[in-house]
Amino acid sequence: MTAVEVGAHATPPGGRRRSVRPTGVARSTLYNLVGTVAPMAAALVAIPLLVAGLGAERFGVLGMAWGLVGYFSVLDLGLGRALTQMVAERLDTEAEADIPALAWTAIPLMLAFGLVGALAIVLPAEYLVRELLDMPPGLQAEAVPALVIVAVSLPLVTSTAGLRGILEAAHRFGAVNAIRLPMGLFAFLGPLLVLPFSRSLVPVMAVLLVGRALGWFAHLIVCLRTLPALATGVQFRVAWIGPLLRFGGWMTATNVASSVMFYLDRFLIGGLLSVAAVTYYVTPYEVVWRLTLIPTALLTVLFPAFAATVTRSRPEAARLFGWGARAVYLIVFPMTLLVLVFAGDVLQLWLGPDFAAQSTPVLRWLALGVFFISFGLTAGTALQGAGFPKATAMVNLVEIPLYLAALWWLLNAYGIVGAAIAWTFRAGLDALLLLLVSHRRRLVTGADLGRIALLNALSLPMLAAGTMLESFGGRVAYASLGIAAFALFGWKLVLTPSERSTLLARLAPHARS
Repeated sequence: MTAVEVGAHATPPGGRRRSVRPTGVARSTLYNLVGTVAPMAAALVAIPLLVAGLGAERFGVLGMAWGLVGYFSVLDLGLGRALTQMVAERLDTEAEADIPALAWTAIPLMLAFGLVGALAIVLPAEYLVRELLDMPPGLQAEAVPALVIVAVSLPLVTSTAGLRGILEAAHRFGAVNAIRLPMGLFAFLGPLLVLPFSRSLVPVMAVLLVGRALGWFAHLIVCLRTLPALATGVQFRVAWIGPLLRFGGWMTATNVASSVMFYLDRFLIGGLLSVAAVTYYVTPYEVVWRLTLIPTALLTVLFPAFAATVTRSRPEAARLFGWGARAVYLIVFPMTLLVLVFAGDVLQLWLGPDFAAQSTPVLRWLALGVFFISFGLTAGTALQGAGFPKATAMVNLVEIPLYLAALWWLLNAYGIVGAAIAWTFRAGLDALLLLLVSHRRRLVTGADLGRIALLNALSLPMLAAGTMLESFGGRVAYASLGIAAFALFGWKLVLTPSERSTLLARLAPHARS
């Protein structure tokens, strides 16, 4: 059995255990990437047209509506992730009969939490529009009902996360993204369909509500087809509320702590330096954070795999962790190297020499931080998938005061470059602590922990050298040689012999054709 064929053995009485194989992981990762990136591309096209068609003020309200939906999506209180973990560990086992009651306990709870959020918007809607947001009088008449429509969609948003969690537990990532893609596109293209007939916000928000309702029903239909027992085992079981809320509560604590650390630096920069300094910092930050899209797409696939694997074999889960960590390294290292080498060139071409002079060192430090944090994301995914969300939350809570102290000191000493150094320090600390906790929970072997340390020790000098080249030709030559050396290094030392054999077997038919 290879490191990623986790599940072909240990067949339970109820049937054959689902396997997690490289081709399936790669395919599901690709589905996740398309489902995430395509709506971003649609936004680039749609937003200028929406600004021109709606006007700046109405588009501002639409932007706040998108933000509200994103912000209030946390009202699922981590139950979507909890449902993925708890369903995945029961699929194809004797405990599979628990899944309908588990699902129909979680989803009404999520609907109820979304309803609470909706009421928190609907009841003070007029005050929010008139006083807090201080909208122009001419816009208030349509902004209030538009805000109410947004609020009505919140129960759909929260409960959709639960339905999606069930599908992810069953590794139905193709189906998930077959729904996510049109929903993501419709969020930006749907309002464009209204513009030929009306510039009012009310029909725009109504169209978005219809899109979310259709997405909800699509998720429900696929869930019922994937797990037919859901249709016949509808029951709300009070005994499941506690386990769901405990897991979801720690997930929420992790998300809140991560959000604090994600936005803390920009507020301190604005307060201690200037708003202009925030621009020079946030722009490279937003760019470099996109590097996590690919490993996140992969780790979303591995999350239910950890949940399903750890229940029957910790050594098997540890092998899956080792494979996931090496896969993330193979994805992130070349992207980090290219960013570090060409950071100044990219920023100068995109935003001009003045901006590049301010932001190039920031971009380089943050890219190094993303390299570190990718290992932390892998460890965090394993811990949460294995049913230890408290561990990730506690690590994040420990990091906050340390990060705040480092950020305050380095920001005062070195400006926005100091803020980037503090963030990278926090990313490295996060990875180290989560890896150590994973080792303690027997989710990563000592050998894999040593291999990760070796990969970092060998990679850092190569990454650092890429920032010291003066000429563009030298940077091109270094990047080319670096990628070639990385490919050889990855093939010989990162991939295992069985993985190399599997890859060659997969490539052989294409080579012959």
